[in-house]
Amino acid sequence: MERINKTLQRLSGNENFQKRFEEQRQEVLQNPGVRAFLMEHQDEVTHDMINKGLIKLFEFTKQSIGCNKCPSLDGCVNMMQGYHPELVINRGSIDVVYKRCQRKVIADEKRKNEQLIKSLYVPRDILEASFEDFEGDSGRLDAVDKAATFLMNYEKGKKQKGLYFHGKFGVGKSYLLGAIANELAKKQISSMVVYVPELLREMKSSIADSTLNEKIEALKKEPILMMDDIGAEAVSSWTRDEVLGPILQFRMLESLPTFFTSNFDFAGLEHHLTYSQRGEEEKMKARRIMERIRSLSEPVLVDGPNRR
Repeated sequence: MERINKTLQRLSGNENFQKRFEEQRQEVLQNPGVRAFLMEHQDEVTHDMINKGLIKLFEFTKQSIGCNKCPSLDGCVNMMQGYHPELVINRGSIDVVYKRCQRKVIADEKRKNEQLIKSLYVPRDILEASFEDFEGDSGRLDAVDKAATFLMNYEKGKKQKGLYFHGKFGVGKSYLLGAIANELAKKQISSMVVYVPELLREMKSSIADSTLNEKIEALKKEPILMMDDIGAEAVSSWTRDEVLGPILQFRMLESLPTFFTSNFDFAGLEHHLTYSQRGEEEKMKARRIMERIRSLSEPVLVDGPNRR
């Protein structure tokens, strides 16, 4: 059997092999990502380094970069699903390292949040909502316009109010949240939709397994939080003052966009929050919560026929 080094020597002397190799080499070096890397490191990279690192450069050109060849995270074509390549210089040689793509970052963050709040329930039709479903719907036109304005103007770190959608049962308030969340996802912006009555039940059960603080911290820091159906829950002093209060206070101070849906307008929600399950009247505490909600969101009436 012929030794590999002899085989390589024989091939390197073959004219057709040399021609194909040079064509492949030029194709790799003309790749925009490779050219940008070589230009950035022109003071460090030598011809010898390029020749020795050609296989790494070739590997880089064949991968999806910035998800440009991937239809979705599940359809990722790279060797490591959810990771895209980056050219680096490592100990005097050209090398390829793999870093999480934005889709992978968002998926990991979503999985992390799902692990923290396991029992929240958001119906599938809300998660699959689209603004196309509101086309020609005059009763919800103002709400759709306000949502579109938020999406156009949103920038991470920029102070921006969310929206407080209120209206009768079944007019599409929760569906609007889903549509906004899907548009944010297209821009690779993470958001979380939580059904408030289920959230508060989850928080009560978290006292026993000592995960309450961890879950509250996750909700505090979510880049964009959407609280669906606030006011549908039975009010207790503890859930209002020890759960909702700290979450909304932190988000208000950090100017983190927060959305709400409710059957109540601001005045109705304040009245609802004033009376606890025990019948206690606590106007001042309810007013504090409402001050935070007013600071975080702009009220928008959602009108129209019952979608259900």
